[in-house]
Amino acid sequence: MKTIDSIPTHKIARASQLVKTGVKVGGNYLKYYGGKLVNPELSKDQLNESNAEDIYDGLKSLKGSALKVAQMLSMEKNIMPRAYVERFSLAQFQVPPLSAPLVRKTFQKYFGKSPDAIFDTFNSESVAAASIGQVHYATKDGKELAVKIQYPGVAQSISSDLALVKPVAMRMFNLKGKDSDKYFQEIEGKLLEETDYILEVAQSKEISEACGNIPQLRFPNYYEALSTDRIITMDWMQGEHLSQFAARNTDRQLANVVGQALWDFYMYQMHVLKRVHADPHPGNFLVDQQGNLIAIDFGCVKAVPNDFYEPYFELANPERINNPEVFLSSMYQLEILKRDDTPGEVKFFSELFHEMLSLFTQPFHNETFDFSDAEFFGKIAALSEKYSKDTELRKMNGNRGSKHFLYINRTFFGLYNLLNDLGAEVTIEAYKKYV
Repeated sequence: MKTIDSIPTHKIARASQLVKTGVKVGGNYLKYYGGKLVNPELSKDQLNESNAEDIYDGLKSLKGSALKVAQMLSMEKNIMPRAYVERFSLAQFQVPPLSAPLVRKTFQKYFGKSPDAIFDTFNSESVAAASIGQVHYATKDGKELAVKIQYPGVAQSISSDLALVKPVAMRMFNLKGKDSDKYFQEIEGKLLEETDYILEVAQSKEISEACGNIPQLRFPNYYEALSTDRIITMDWMQGEHLSQFAARNTDRQLANVVGQALWDFYMYQMHVLKRVHADPHPGNFLVDQQGNLIAIDFGCVKAVPNDFYEPYFELANPERINNPEVFLSSMYQLEILKRDDTPGEVKFFSELFHEMLSLFTQPFHNETFDFSDAEFFGKIAALSEKYSKDTELRKMNGNRGSKHFLYINRTFFGLYNLLNDLGAEVTIEAYKKYV
């Protein structure tokens, strides 16, 4: 794969790259509408393919938070057109890596010496490259190691990148007014945390130790002496990415074992630790030859405060969500309803969220749940389609819900999709055995 010798880090340079991408997308639309005049039956498939390719090509040269957004969108399988999901999913672990000279320069900056002077062996060609950093294979004192290196300038460009995409995001999600700032501040805060590798090592050790008694779940060891705030050294873990395993596996029992480990891992974090690995995409998990699930990235960890946790999970109980008094109270606690809402707004958003939550919480209504159920995911897709076209919803202020919804909902959507990819059936409350 072609390597990168430099990354635009200045605000103007990064903005210029996004403008170039916008011009290409505009050209794609002109081509599409020109073709539509000749052939009214022309579908948007080719437009989506062209736009997805051009947007991804523009973002991958920027890396950092711009590419992280693409990675997050690739998990929205029920919302995004397939072309975008397929192209943006490359951001999980297949983007152009830094060149060997730039890698050496990064080591000189943070360790004052080259990687060859630190490790017994160091492969200058990366084995995986994603949105914020890339991974290299190394050895030291007989141990096989994975060394993750953060791209230069990533942390410094987060605020300016988000400022560039904010106007587009506000239109996409129908956000209006000053209240929208809380959502962007939440995203900015989590992205900044992901660039702090000292914090990531601490989070990795904390969660892996707490979840160490869950069967079929493994974690690497981390080495602080060989890590800095921009470089992490950990054990090299043998296995294939979860998406690759899911694509080739035909053993349903094995899929259930891996899926159960994944489900128990998340439920233990959510309900016991109240801190959760909030980046559940396939690039962050491996499956080894023994069918163990390996969690390898803890850069994005979301704390779940009690004043959000309690009303949120109260609505996972069918008796509670169908109790009008309890449901209405939870809607206010979760900031979905506001004290100055009109009666019409209260009725509209109460009905909307009751329909959504009744569907999304179905897995919690049973002792076991089969995530290969096409009907369940078909209903989610249909509901997303329904509200994306709702003209009444577009007229209203989309600033609905606590800021905590952003990463908690992302966590559950990502988890559901991973389990769907696996085709796994899980026991919902099995995690309680490990408390």
